[in-house]
Amino acid sequence: MHVLMRTNWFILKTCLQERLVYRGDFLFSMFIRFLPVVTQVFLWRAIYSGGGLAQKINGYDFSEMVSYTMLAMVARAFSSMPGLTTGIAREIRDGSIKKYLTQPIDMMQYFFLHRVAHKLVYYLVATLPFAFMFWVLRDYFRYTPGMASWCGFVISLAFAFLVGFLLESLMGLVAFWFLEVSSLVFIFTMLNFFLSGHMLPLDWMGDFGTALQYLPFQYLAYFPASILLGKCSGDMMVQSLIVEAIWIVGLLLANRWAFQRGVKHYSAFGG
Repeated sequence: MHVLMRTNWFILKTCLQERLVYRGDFLFSMFIRFLPVVTQVFLWRAIYSGGGLAQKINGYDFSEMVSYTMLAMVARAFSSMPGLTTGIAREIRDGSIKKYLTQPIDMMQYFFLHRVAHKLVYYLVATLPFAFMFWVLRDYFRYTPGMASWCGFVISLAFAFLVGFLLESLMGLVAFWFLEVSSLVFIFTMLNFFLSGHMLPLDWMGDFGTALQYLPFQYLAYFPASILLGKCSGDMMVQSLIVEAIWIVGLLLANRWAFQRGVKHYSAFGG
């Protein structure tokens, strides 16, 4: 156990150092990522201005849509895993995966720690821009969540990270059977963006949106945002967190199964 902890700490520390080397790129990417928020605020203002900003569309007024947009962005900052799927697929395709098969390092464990390091640096750099954006848009946040909602929100963000990682890694493991997965990744990314509620709240989609809430994608953006907006609280919030935990266990088992089956199917090339 001690050796395993030392190995994990060494991997995490190395990945953190690697990420910090590119902190300038992180700062620039942060600036670029906040530009769409400004665009969306103006877009929603234009949509709501026709009938007055106080009107409700599908249960959301203008202030709630702005606050939802910001909260969904925070959730996506935890759950999005850019480059993870393609990184796993590339390791499989070029034969680099052999180093995980011949050394006492679990591939999924390594990628998980690498992603944890990536997110830690991301949050370190993004905290100030996020705080500034929330301060600028503070008047749009009219619902005052209680302690239970804040605790549920924090747990949902941690779970969103796990769900996002496991979904993306599972897609990457498909490369064991289909070496070129770029088209599949593109389709998955587009569906992920839409089905997670990042583009629109799932409430807006009627019965289709209700059906989508049985899938794990809602936990990537919609569910955490709905907690702090007061649209999912009490027993409903607890039940949703339990279901999300079940999805995490199921996705973890699916990843382990895909990795074990994939290794048996794998033929080493390159590397």
